[in-house]
Amino acid sequence: MEQDKVKVLLAEDDKNLGTILKAYLEAKGYPTTLCVNGQEAFDVYNKEAFDFCIIDIMMPVKDGFALTKEIRKTNKNIPIIFLTAKSMQEDKLKGFELGADDYITKPFSMEELLVRMKAILRRVKKDDFKKKGIFILGQFTFDYNRQILTLKNVEQKLTSKESELLKMLCENANEVLDRSIALNKIWYDDSYFNARSMDVYITKLRKYLKGDPNVELMNVHGVGFKLVII
Repeated sequence: MEQDKVKVLLAEDDKNLGTILKAYLEAKGYPTTLCVNGQEAFDVYNKEAFDFCIIDIMMPVKDGFALTKEIRKTNKNIPIIFLTAKSMQEDKLKGFELGADDYITKPFSMEELLVRMKAILRRVKKDDFKKKGIFILGQFTFDYNRQILTLKNVEQKLTSKESELLKMLCENANEVLDRSIALNKIWYDDSYFNARSMDVYITKLRKYLKGDPNVELMNVHGVGFKLVII
């Protein structure tokens, strides 16, 4: 999801804060629609397409919790950040139970809000890619379904086993992938012969990944392998 395509629905009954937030977000490249109560926000949400919601909890007509319930009935995945003057633990828990992605208490810095938005958008982007079998490894893009590893528009076609092994490494990025688990899942047997075969594939993958110094495929002695992405 590119930043210039992220359209924000901002529901905030404090017109001064809402106007300032809208101006700030739009200056940062996020087209923003401001609504001053929950019902207005829900009506606008039903008429237009949005990629992100910033919702104040305490609003007239329909509060933030009620608005979120209605939005989640139609879209379970759109990112939502709650704004509130309260710091009650119960409110935070209720917000997360309703499906909020994050929660920020007033007063807050706009820079902090933007950082939290970007973090959520990065996660959403990665989740969307993973559903499609696409993984981002530093400067590399790995398309599991097409069995292609791409760096700067240069494509490397992978074999089926290379793809299966790289997929497991990506799914366990920055964590140790147990050798026996990989062997049993991909080779269906953790015999000595298959272990040597896997070592050959690891060497090939390591060679393919040399193009980005921030990506390293490490051996973890006596345990397995670790795909480190800085």
